Amino acid sequence: MKAPRHRRVVIVGAGFGGLTAAKMLAHSGVEVVLVDRNNYHTFIPMLYQVATAELKPEEIVYPVRRFLRRRSNFRFVMAEVKRIDQVNQVVETEGSSIPYDFLILATGSQSQFLGVPGAPDYTLPMNTLQEAVTLRNHILSCFEQAVQEEDPMQRLALLTFVIVGGGPTGVELAGALMELICGPLAKDYPTLNLQQAQVVLLQSGDRLIADLPKSLGDYTQKRLRQMGVKVHLQTKVRQVNPKIVHLEDGSAISAETIIWTAGLEAARPATKQELSTAFKGKIVVEPTLQLPGDSQVYAIGDLAYVEQDGQPLTGVAPEAIQQGAAVARNVQRQLRGLSPKPFSYFNKGRLAIIGRNAGVGQIGKLNFTGFLAWFLWLSVHLCYLPGIRNRIGVLINWICHYFFGLRPARLIFSQSSVKTKISKTMIERNNK
Repeated sequence: MKAPRHRRVVIVGAGFGGLTAAKMLAHSGVEVVLVDRNNYHTFIPMLYQVATAELKPEEIVYPVRRFLRRRSNFRFVMAEVKRIDQVNQVVETEGSSIPYDFLILATGSQSQFLGVPGAPDYTLPMNTLQEAVTLRNHILSCFEQAVQEEDPMQRLALLTFVIVGGGPTGVELAGALMELICGPLAKDYPTLNLQQAQVVLLQSGDRLIADLPKSLGDYTQKRLRQMGVKVHLQTKVRQVNPKIVHLEDGSAISAETIIWTAGLEAARPATKQELSTAFKGKIVVEPTLQLPGDSQVYAIGDLAYVEQDGQPLTGVAPEAIQQGAAVARNVQRQLRGLSPKPFSYFNKGRLAIIGRNAGVGQIGKLNFTGFLAWFLWLSVHLCYLPGIRNRIGVLINWICHYFFGLRPARLIFSQSSVKTKISKTMIERNNK
């Protein structure tokens, strides 16, 4: 007699939420199938440090199979999800169809270009590892070209870096890029007059990091301007053309580099049945994080529209982690014949780093700035970064940067070279 199979939970996406759910379910007596287009987890909060040559790409990724190596009833599928059929409970990939009893959608987010003409074509986003490496290659290539450029206007454009979006990512990138230019690159390119180099931060609102209190946004603005960043508030982009940003007030900025950090929207998978969506294309979910009318399917992280105290959650990593844990517990409850419980987010605080010895933070009703916020950001992210080797490598690079101003990753690689290097690193780690 054939033994009955385990109930199967399919998780789409190996980000913070999906991976948390997989870890919690892998020992719960169900079969867990984790599907992702990459065989590694990317530590998204440190992407900007890859883009500004502070960290190597392989230091912020970790093999998915290594996470779940000793967990029974677990299977990883490296594939692109083509469509989800909720009626027949099947996840369709380019190579196979994967039936499920429960489905957890954790596909994350992608750049939102807000309908600005030319933005998708002529700006550089920074949401994936490949995009961060592309941006690093581009930044360093601009300096290599500027050394040889005889036209002063073209040289100025090569040394002008426009960042669209004054949220945490834009702020952190602006500060790190300014430190890169004024530190290592000033030594690498002694024949260039780097006083001409410009980092321009454009923010459509009246303050930076709008999710934090105004006093922290004001501190951030003041600190960035002290570093040399040109901060423009209440400045909206009307159109982007090759090497030029047109603003709504009729002015324009010529720049070889235009970086888009102005917003994110849900990276929604294709579904056979129509889903109800809300702000930024996020999927509307029940308080339990289940899809309305489909108790077997959950959505979490940047994909799910979740309100708490009348306000939508902002889509940071701690929210995804807590949601991943919550849906894993709810699936376990359903398997025992119990009803799922509503999700409630516990906000442990928010931190953002501006530059050396400078950051902003909010924990509860306490707001703080300067060295303490900067140190807490480093400590928290180092603790959450997966892998002992990764933590050691990142810590060494941070120490070298802090005491000696070194940025060890000032290398221009082709995308194929980067992928090959990361793959070799993954193989080495999986063999240990």
